[in-house]
Amino acid sequence: MRWTPNKVTLLRVALGFVAVGMFGRNPWMNLAAVALTMVAIGLDALDGYLARKKNMATPEGAQIDILGDRMIENMFFTYFAVVGMVSVWLPMLFFARGAATDFLRGLAFKAGHASWGTHARLQSRWARALVASRWSRGAYAALKCGCFCYLGLELALTRGPVALLGPVTVHTHAAIRAGAQLLVWMTAAFCVMRGLPVLLDGWKYFADRLPGGGRRGNVQGDAA
Repeated sequence: MRWTPNKVTLLRVALGFVAVGMFGRNPWMNLAAVALTMVAIGLDALDGYLARKKNMATPEGAQIDILGDRMIENMFFTYFAVVGMVSVWLPMLFFARGAATDFLRGLAFKAGHASWGTHARLQSRWARALVASRWSRGAYAALKCGCFCYLGLELALTRGPVALLGPVTVHTHAAIRAGAQLLVWMTAAFCVMRGLPVLLDGWKYFADRLPGGGRRGNVQGDAA
């Protein structure tokens, strides 16, 4: 089979679903789910590599890659919220941020600006660096991977009647929980930071094209 970036994206989403389905079964399945989680996050780098090195990058593929990212982060955070390991506000934050940025990207894509919101249409250098640079994407992927794996390990080691570590002291449990909360909210903060340039530039760009804005007329015509 000839691997393409889109096939890799579908594979990592499928692995994410399998991993989430394995969590909570027993400690050993939790550990296996952590390993699958690492593979699923790591495949995000592979689809980008294939797109760049084999000249397979397309605007549609970029949208599929973003969709895969949304599905992965939302399914994991929703699961950990359901089992009470993170606040329910966390998946709500990721849902809202993803919906807003993807809505603006969708409007831009429809108007013929396929690269808007990734690099070319962002106005400032710091915005392009924060949203589209390799260090930013890599740091965000590493934070999500660390967050999901930490929570999965906590589940396997300390939670339930057959936890691998058995009963732990109150202080140990509090320390593990504090580490989880710190990592989770660091991930959420970085998520919001990466979304702000898209939201701010998107609002300015499209507000002028709405009825009553500074510019009037059809968006497709303006783009042309």
